[in-house]
Amino acid sequence: MSGRGLLGLMTAAVLAPASHASDPPHPDARLLGAIKACGEPERRLLERAVATDSGTGDAAGLDAVGALYAGALQALGADVKPVSSAPPAVGDNRIATLTGTGKGRILLIAHLDTVFSTGEVSKHPPHWEGEHYVGPGAGDDKSGGVPAVCALSALKAIGYRDFGRIDVLLNASEETGSQGSRDLIGRMAADSDLVINLERGVPSDQVLVARKGAATLIFEVTGRAAHSGLEPEKGRNAALEAARLALALGALADPAKQTTVVVDILSSGDKINVVPARGLVKADVRAFSAAEFDRVEQAAAGLAAHPSLEGVSVVSRLERHFPPWPPAPGSEAVIARARQLYAELGRRLTETAVGSSSDANYAALTGTPTVDGFGMEGGGAHTPLDYADFATLTPRAYLLARLLMVVGHDPKSP
Repeated sequence: MSGRGLLGLMTAAVLAPASHASDPPHPDARLLGAIKACGEPERRLLERAVATDSGTGDAAGLDAVGALYAGALQALGADVKPVSSAPPAVGDNRIATLTGTGKGRILLIAHLDTVFSTGEVSKHPPHWEGEHYVGPGAGDDKSGGVPAVCALSALKAIGYRDFGRIDVLLNASEETGSQGSRDLIGRMAADSDLVINLERGVPSDQVLVARKGAATLIFEVTGRAAHSGLEPEKGRNAALEAARLALALGALADPAKQTTVVVDILSSGDKINVVPARGLVKADVRAFSAAEFDRVEQAAAGLAAHPSLEGVSVVSRLERHFPPWPPAPGSEAVIARARQLYAELGRRLTETAVGSSSDANYAALTGTPTVDGFGMEGGGAHTPLDYADFATLTPRAYLLARLLMVVGHDPKSP
């Protein structure tokens, strides 16, 4: 079904009240009870997942965490299969499929990989701080599959099968731009009525309706080596040119358009007594539009074309990873419906846009309505203090299950 079709139908459902205006919303008692019952099993699932190193590129760790989730989903009756990552990514993606008797086709996405190197779990042992589970990748995104397992377990417990198909895609390479799965995401999203990405939610009670795209700006500087003490004048110092470029990159950002350019890597030389002949600058670029990436790319080429030191040359390039995901009517209509469902718990759902990127960026390119940030809430991403807020499992899993019920029953009348 087209995004416009789902938009119109979901908007109609939002405008048409399901009960009298004077009736307060109330939760589905059977579903809520089943959601609460999965708390302890999912707590153990989260602990086991975070206890396993699975940084991008760690094939063994990725497969171990994938097998952990595969076992939980198979126990619910899902057909689970591994799908090899496309090179240069390693490790298997996992697809779990449940089929029912309804019409709606929903794709759930979470990722198995983290930004942490092998051994980080032993250096930063995962632990509980109240209801926060803290550890490498706990919130981003080891916890992503937990609400999916809980929601699907609850639907099974109440005997709900009025959906056409629910796919759970566990991605093995998200943190490096989903190099091994972006085509897979596109195919599966195009064959779905709705995509729900299970990246962590934003405290408090926020979900995502837009994300910036991501790119890496690279300058490669070539100078000339020379003895630093004997004849430094014969050298052409690539380190100085690299430093100039790094300082100049701040001007390429555009606060008005929320475009950021952040230098992450600046390197040159490896010996104290040699004028460095090579320099490297890498900057993270985030933008809400492709036009902004074009502008930054052109401005960087201009900087590279005019080095400040004679005899030094610079080559620049912009490697684009996640495409921008700007706000879209189809996604906003889904959020409006989700807000109604969340109100059944007496909670108020709000939406936001963030500077980070995710698999929602790829899914939304297909035109299928896409929402994000539907996992448990958390914070501290990409730091040793990364955490998942387990106290939010019940409301998040309930919201997810209700969306699966509504869209699964019939996407034409959610």
